[in-house]
Amino acid sequence: MDSEQNINTNSQPSQPDNNSIPPQPCASQPIKKRSGWRIFWGIFTGLSVLSNIVLLLAIIGMGVLLSGEFGGLSSGEEEQFTETVLISGSRTEKIAVISIIGIIEDEMAQAVARQVQVAGKDPKVKAVIVKVDSPGGTVSASDRINYELRKLRDEYNKPTVAFMQSVAASGGYYSAVACDTLVAEPTAITGSIGVIMETFVFQGLLEEKLGIKPVVLKSGEKKDWPNPFKPVTAEQEQYLQNKLIKPAYNRFVKVVTEGRKALSEEQVRTLADGSIYDSNEALSNNLIDDVGYFEKAVKIARALGNAQNAQVVEYRKVFSLANWLSGRSNVALPSLDRKTLTEFSQPQLLYLWRVDQ
Repeated sequence: MDSEQNINTNSQPSQPDNNSIPPQPCASQPIKKRSGWRIFWGIFTGLSVLSNIVLLLAIIGMGVLLSGEFGGLSSGEEEQFTETVLISGSRTEKIAVISIIGIIEDEMAQAVARQVQVAGKDPKVKAVIVKVDSPGGTVSASDRINYELRKLRDEYNKPTVAFMQSVAASGGYYSAVACDTLVAEPTAITGSIGVIMETFVFQGLLEEKLGIKPVVLKSGEKKDWPNPFKPVTAEQEQYLQNKLIKPAYNRFVKVVTEGRKALSEEQVRTLADGSIYDSNEALSNNLIDDVGYFEKAVKIARALGNAQNAQVVEYRKVFSLANWLSGRSNVALPSLDRKTLTEFSQPQLLYLWRVDQ
């Protein structure tokens, strides 16, 4: 019996030894390989993001340092401008350059006002050069620029020199005449003292082409003069001349008479027929004081400010990272809405030299 038990025990198939089974290919190996790449790209992406953050902070820090190096302006609105050295000299004395370039409108008037405040409050600024290259613009903006520039002399006791480049006509001259001394390049065009008003008449387009007949309800006869949906009558022209053109023209004459002490009001009115003048004609008619290039304007400004070795700096707008990141642009796509139509049809009263007239 014992033998049978032994036989039965021996006859049972032997259990395989796990240690003797050859290793099979592990199905998880490709997963480990992919996990390794994930770790690699994770580290790489993290380092890339970190390096970009460090680079951005470095750029911002460099901007702050450069602002300080170039006489970085103080807090508030003044931070929108910084100083760029145009002509080297003593860093304890400065001649500041304010630019009026292009069509004069509200935004430019605001920028000039901020720069005037910066130059006026800076004790190192001994004189200011106003660089003008403009055919003019709106009446109100030109008048505000003239008002702000006169503050440099009247409130801050700083002499000013207007330097006229290629064009300083109409509102450009209106602005420049606020300065103590006017210098024009030999090829500059100036003058065009006068006012122009523009409006549009859409009657033919709306009624004849589109079949649209506007309906205007008003409280008085003159409420809609000039009406962009009807032709301008002789009576309306005379009304606009008396109410808009003549007052703006008389103010232009008054500003020039006050700014150009060598000219009487009668002489100014003789010159103020809308004519343009080259630099030599302007000089002979006492509309300017000298003819020359920027170096001459600098020489005069240094003499007026009693700062012969002063460095010359120009105010320029600081790059706005926030505006750039937000995608803001000065170029706006046109849109046809009520506001646009109203602005388009509203008469424009301008101190502007129009070469297409």
